[in-house]
Amino acid sequence: MKKLLFILAFVPTLLFAQTKEELIATVKANPKDVQTLQTLQRIGVYDPDYKELQGLFKKLDKKVRKSNSGKLFERYLDALKNTQVGKKAPSITQLNLAGEPYALSDLKGKYVLVDFWASWCPPCREENPRLVKTYAEFKDKNFEILGVSFDKEFANWDKAIKDDKLTWKHVSDLQGWNNSAGQTYGVKAIPQNILIDPNGIIIAKNLHGDALNAKLREVLK
Repeated sequence: MKKLLFILAFVPTLLFAQTKEELIATVKANPKDVQTLQTLQRIGVYDPDYKELQGLFKKLDKKVRKSNSGKLFERYLDALKNTQVGKKAPSITQLNLAGEPYALSDLKGKYVLVDFWASWCPPCREENPRLVKTYAEFKDKNFEILGVSFDKEFANWDKAIKDDKLTWKHVSDLQGWNNSAGQTYGVKAIPQNILIDPNGIIIAKNLHGDALNAKLREVLK
């Protein structure tokens, strides 16, 4: 239920946890209800599958798909489509802690984990100690992390970085859930991440803890 709290800004209905199978069944049973789009968005929200969501979306009634909410959901699907594994990672340029523009392209030639997080997000803060250990192991092996914060307040963002000892690169536009990079990458819940190779190609998504470490040991030989 803790993670569910960080989706509610986008999904005001269906407040109680449901399994993925239950959510899919609800979508299929209500193809003519525009509220079904909110249920659809909750399917795999921490690790969305573009093809799965697209398939379910196509089965909704045409009026639902052509509604304003439907058009917004299509935009979300486009973001997921453009950030699938194997795709070129879309550009990111936001301000760092010094107030200077910093771009994902500045890290070209390295393996980069783009980490979407926020100071106010407990699951993100719980993940940070594991990420600190990962960074310590791989930072000298052509690996870098670019933290993209969904914060609105600079002071809170800066304090969390210092408190959690996050010594990698950080950027934000301080627009909260409207973070431009988050919208480009289709991020509707955090924490999420994207792993990019030295050529800027997405090679994995939403790996955490041991799974992330295993992938890095595989590619950083």
